[in-house]
Amino acid sequence: MSDIQSIRTQALERLEHLSTLEDAQTWEADYLGPKGAVKLFQRSLGSLSAEERPAAGRAANDLSRELTEAFAPILERLQAESLTAGMASDSIDVTLPGRTPTVGAAHPINAMIDELIEIFAHMGFQSVFGPEVETGRYNFDLLNIPADHPARDVWDTMIVQAPNAEIIMRTHTSPMQARTMERMEPPVRVIVPGKAYRFEAQDASHEWQFTQLEGLMVDKDVRLSDLKGVLQEMARQLFGPERKVRFRCDFFPFVEPGVDFSVDCAVCDGKGCRVCKYTGWLEMGGAGMVHPNVLRGVGYDPKVYSGFAFGLGIERIIMMKYGVNDIRAFQANDLRFLERFAAAGA
Repeated sequence: MSDIQSIRTQALERLEHLSTLEDAQTWEADYLGPKGAVKLFQRSLGSLSAEERPAAGRAANDLSRELTEAFAPILERLQAESLTAGMASDSIDVTLPGRTPTVGAAHPINAMIDELIEIFAHMGFQSVFGPEVETGRYNFDLLNIPADHPARDVWDTMIVQAPNAEIIMRTHTSPMQARTMERMEPPVRVIVPGKAYRFEAQDASHEWQFTQLEGLMVDKDVRLSDLKGVLQEMARQLFGPERKVRFRCDFFPFVEPGVDFSVDCAVCDGKGCRVCKYTGWLEMGGAGMVHPNVLRGVGYDPKVYSGFAFGLGIERIIMMKYGVNDIRAFQANDLRFLERFAAAGA
């Protein structure tokens, strides 16, 4: 019986000094838990004589009940104090300045497409969109590209299904020239933004997936000077009046005559860098007068109608305007890169 009295005295003394929930959990384990002092005493009753055992058992039960009743209000108080302290640590300090929420922004390619659509809309062009998976008929045949042209080989074009169907990932947005003219009678004045795909090695100025903007105008008495005027006005609105524009003769099967359209490199200010391949000029795309065969292919009479077409690289325009030196950054999903355009309002 002296053992049970010693346990009671020690337990009640420690109970008075419990100050934290962790202390209370330790106390409960030490005295009322499965391996606590009271339980251990009850398991030792078998070593007592038959005369001592009943009284010792009643004393152990009484002590367990007494300690449980004494412990309950203390545990409740400590749990409440712990909860209050936790709420206080998680509370909001209304005196602190507010945090600006993160707001999403358009991808720079989409933002540039929107800007170009607006520029060309003021010049009377409407926007149309076409499929990214094309047939050889629209991607090549109706654009005056012959069957033996290298672009139709598997190492230049991504083939989806061949040879009978010749279903491909479109290599340019030009197929929409034929699709649009098949649906419309002149005058035609459209732009076609969208993705294009080519089996091409990647470097600072080339990607296998890129974005183009196709332009087409067909009407009576359309001339090369009209094409130059439209592209010069686009360059003026995009890059400012200080940028220089260059047109050079070039060959594209679906235009005749053909030109390439370049702007002096804004990254190096025309001095030469790896983006412009140290020429001082960055090619924006190809252009020219719509080939008579293309007009005939869609049922237009080339003796009555003429037109021009152009294709621009969206990523290259952004590189020019914002000084980006690697085209691969547009597909890298690096937030540090994308946040530059969000901050600039691009």
